[in-house]
Amino acid sequence: MEKVKEDSIILLQAKGNFELPEDFLLHFHTHIYCHQGSISFLFNDRPYTCNAGEFVFWFAGSKLTNLTFTKKIKASVLLVERDFLLANIPDQSWSIDVVLHSKENPILHLNDKTDRQKVLSNFQLLYDKFSETEHRFYSEVLKLQMQLFILEMWHTFANEYEHRKRTLESGSLFERFMQLIQEHCLKEREVKFYANRLHITAKYLNFVCKQNTGITASDWIQRYARERIILLLQNKNLNISEVADQMNFSSRSFFTRYVRKVLGVSPREYRQRLTGI
Repeated sequence: MEKVKEDSIILLQAKGNFELPEDFLLHFHTHIYCHQGSISFLFNDRPYTCNAGEFVFWFAGSKLTNLTFTKKIKASVLLVERDFLLANIPDQSWSIDVVLHSKENPILHLNDKTDRQKVLSNFQLLYDKFSETEHRFYSEVLKLQMQLFILEMWHTFANEYEHRKRTLESGSLFERFMQLIQEHCLKEREVKFYANRLHITAKYLNFVCKQNTGITASDWIQRYARERIILLLQNKNLNISEVADQMNFSSRSFFTRYVRKVLGVSPREYRQRLTGI
């Protein structure tokens, strides 16, 4: 395991006139549990408010503006350095679901007291292990604690995700389409597949999407596929052919052409940019 940076994990207690570190979203994934007051922000140009008893999560690089904490704010804030977290993701498929869900739903509603306590305990355990630099097996133990942290957060996320999934099953045609994309876009990128699942024509599905958002069904599918490609290419344990296989491309050359279309560069060029080589 690579040497852990000194500021890889930061735990803060927000009170009163609180501000996060400058440019925090460039370098850190942000986890906030709100004890009191509220947090308002624009996320992907949409307004949100995180109230007491709720949890908000922003991935590093998220489009976040107009961040405001009320004067009575009390919150626990955990910042985890982006590369350190990505290097210790225990299961890539679940991470993709988390990313796609969190990009649309940055706030988790922790109605269960046990979940709230678990989130706060999870914050403290990770920070404590990070601070225990004299441990004989510091890097190995910290890596395991990071993985445990992620699994515990995914457990909390899964409860909300499943609840939302059940709600959307009885929702509008567009909502059901969006749910299907989250479930299947790793391998399915044709509008016809989703139209068949919804028992409508591809033409009508495009009409529904344009009517609701001004964006075609194929564009929505491509957006979600793009997120999955980025996550898979960030996983250093997978070579490019394995990424292509996971996304059900018939050949690596076809995968390369698709990546050029959605990212503007080849898979190899994208990975070179990540490493700075």
